[in-house]
Amino acid sequence: MRTFIPLCLTLALGVPGAVPASAAAPAPAEDLATAVTRMARVGACSSPSFSPDGQQLAFVSNLSGVPQVWTVAVSGGWPQPVTALDDQVGGVQWSPDGAWLAFSLAPGGGMNQQVYVVRPDGRDLHRLTAGGKDNNWLAGWSHDSRALAVSSNRAGGGMDSYLWDVASGEARLVAKNAGTGTVTALSRDGRRAILQRVESRSDSNFFLVDLGSGRETLLTAHPPPGNLDGGLLSPEGETVYLSSDVGRDLAAFARVRVGTDGKPGPIEVLAARDDGELSDFALSEDGRTAALVWNVAGRAELALLDLSASGAGGRPTPVPSLPGEVLGGLTFSKDGGKLAFVLSGAALLPDVWVLDVPSGRLSQVTHSPHPGVDLKSLVRPELVRYPAADGLALSGWLYRPPGVGAGSPAPYVLSFHGGPEGQERPSFHADYQALLARGIGVFAPNVRGSSGFGKRFVNLDNGPLRVGAVRDIQATVDYLVGQKIADPRRIGIMGGSYGGYMVMAGLSEYPDLFAAGADLFGVVNFETFFAHTEPWMAAISTVEYGDPKTQLQMLKDLSPIHKVDRVKAPTLVLHGANDTNVPVVEAEQVVDSLKRRGVPVEYVLFPDEGHGFRKTPNRIRSTVAIVHWFEQYLK
Repeated sequence: MRTFIPLCLTLALGVPGAVPASAAAPAPAEDLATAVTRMARVGACSSPSFSPDGQQLAFVSNLSGVPQVWTVAVSGGWPQPVTALDDQVGGVQWSPDGAWLAFSLAPGGGMNQQVYVVRPDGRDLHRLTAGGKDNNWLAGWSHDSRALAVSSNRAGGGMDSYLWDVASGEARLVAKNAGTGTVTALSRDGRRAILQRVESRSDSNFFLVDLGSGRETLLTAHPPPGNLDGGLLSPEGETVYLSSDVGRDLAAFARVRVGTDGKPGPIEVLAARDDGELSDFALSEDGRTAALVWNVAGRAELALLDLSASGAGGRPTPVPSLPGEVLGGLTFSKDGGKLAFVLSGAALLPDVWVLDVPSGRLSQVTHSPHPGVDLKSLVRPELVRYPAADGLALSGWLYRPPGVGAGSPAPYVLSFHGGPEGQERPSFHADYQALLARGIGVFAPNVRGSSGFGKRFVNLDNGPLRVGAVRDIQATVDYLVGQKIADPRRIGIMGGSYGGYMVMAGLSEYPDLFAAGADLFGVVNFETFFAHTEPWMAAISTVEYGDPKTQLQMLKDLSPIHKVDRVKAPTLVLHGANDTNVPVVEAEQVVDSLKRRGVPVEYVLFPDEGHGFRKTPNRIRSTVAIVHWFEQYLK
């Protein structure tokens, strides 16, 4: 598991350009817009949180067009809206006493998230954090429901850790952090906190914090790199459970015991697999059961581990027959009898499901709307493996257009994930399915630097090694063409965030490989990225990308903006005006440079979005623009 720092509206859509005629002429542009709009309008549900009695769930959904807080009975039924705000809700958590729902809200879609509380029936809505440009991350409730753990840069610089008193609104500093820090657990007596601190995107640690004195004890001493996540505390407060890749390549489920003297023991592995990494876990309230999610080449497998009987290790019990390939957001009911999570797949929309732990019965609680979209007709991908130029084993998810068999080259779009320590997995993508419906295939690779394949693989693109990840772009095209999957004259490339960097790197390094590109809120100039991104993001990114104070020339060499004069392919650029992670100056440089050179370029700026597009009208607009762009230039 990697630590990442860093959803009934009518929309009049203007679709620029004309679709060129061909032997199999595509439908008129109006039909394209209608069909793609239908796909982009499908719903999603996330962030489940049980009420104390386990009878209801709070969750986040874009049922209204903007992600908001809803509640629903665990037994099913019509969901009830709790909030009806103009801005996007991130996540929600029910207080242990049942009195409040805490949630994060992103004004204008930006990174300056604010923390609010509201009664489960929608009354007494108010903001706890100060508002403005401060970044605030909601972590979790104290056991007495009096305080919320929040990470904030309100003091400037890093994301410091606070306890926010819900009644008074006062914030108490727990720890200062140069990069980011999150309180992952609080002891039941309110005397100690578990703090996860990330000072580099390739390394993290856990600390035990005495809330009275502020004294910190390092729990997970290790040589870097090493990623540790989770940090959940046993009921008696003497054992910390975590995901760890310390001393191993693949992340495993582990624990650290804290002695009566406050000194930590070693990191003990409780459950591990040779074919996959631990990607998520949850701990029951009584500390007797752990739910583990294994990431096996991108597909999720769920298992339950009896901690009361496992001693120093045990055999998790698999939960069979999950209907989706991607699973996360685990949370137990207070009595431990139910486990809620979000399940999705390439042909399964993100929805909240509940596992009845004693019986093993699985039920779907939410049902995201998909009017006019037959989920059974959606394309499911196949996992393929291929070699990089240096022999490194790479993999990716191949979505073949309907009716196109092996040996029949078709137009294809390469889609690169963000991160770079992200992972392409077989989840639902409206843009993929919309492209496929227009006869354009999608190949979504996991090149070096992707997570989910172990510590060595995820660090293969750090600093100067990034040239290897860029070379993997050509290796990916070579594979598709060599296997007669893709028509070499009709290959496009798209991606968001770091995936946008890969788009511009591909278009500038290999200008003859691609017929068109789509850069979504991507980095193009590391020098301006470090100068304008959030200070905490800059602080944790120097190992991943390079240090602008000591490695400026290398960063310039790796920045596509300095090779943009080589770009030939028409390029679509989409960006959120309120993006402070990858600031809009990155998009402006691409657009200005390509315009000066006469390269066809279209720029779509979303005034009410940040890093990514979450409002339904904006998702529709971006998806229509992407599909039209590639249909125009690949078909």
